[in-house]
Amino acid sequence: MLINYTMLRHANNDLTTIDSFVVRFEFTEDYLHLQYEVTGELSALNIPTVQAPCAVDGLWQHTCFEAFIAVNGEEGYYEFNFSPSSAWVAYAFSAYRKRSAWTINNAPIIRCTQTKESLLLDVLIGADDLPLKRAEQSFQLGITAVIETNEGELSYWALQHSDSEPDFHQRNDFILSFNPNNPQQL
Repeated sequence: MLINYTMLRHANNDLTTIDSFVVRFEFTEDYLHLQYEVTGELSALNIPTVQAPCAVDGLWQHTCFEAFIAVNGEEGYYEFNFSPSSAWVAYAFSAYRKRSAWTINNAPIIRCTQTKESLLLDVLIGADDLPLKRAEQSFQLGITAVIETNEGELSYWALQHSDSEPDFHQRNDFILSFNPNNPQQL
């Protein structure tokens, strides 16, 4: 079952063309399922056109949707970026913004549906590409996005912004917690 959460625009941004931004997620035995839904005046936004899926660095410099995933109690975390174009990238960090070597096993599956007033990005990340954890540990999840206007202005969206400047790597903003071995622990 997908659970709905409202995304919040960082206070430093003035983007007013978005009426609502909702994210949904669910975890199954096989994958983490994320849905990002933006509604509003999409013609004012720079939304990349669909292309063949591929890994591309620097997606955060334009419209992209992100997920930060960590194991509760551990310092390391993963970052996944998804573009409406179907480009993606995945990084591992051993500590705050300290990159570590890691290669994803399977590319995320990304589907984008767009109308004049809504954009729905549907993403599946294989469970074997999530951080390793013990059965009793839960995952922490930070869901974020960067939205670019046609004029090149960026706005930053997350479930929570705890700093005066946007910083999606702040662990205290990984506010969703879930344990696939204990469905009651959300």
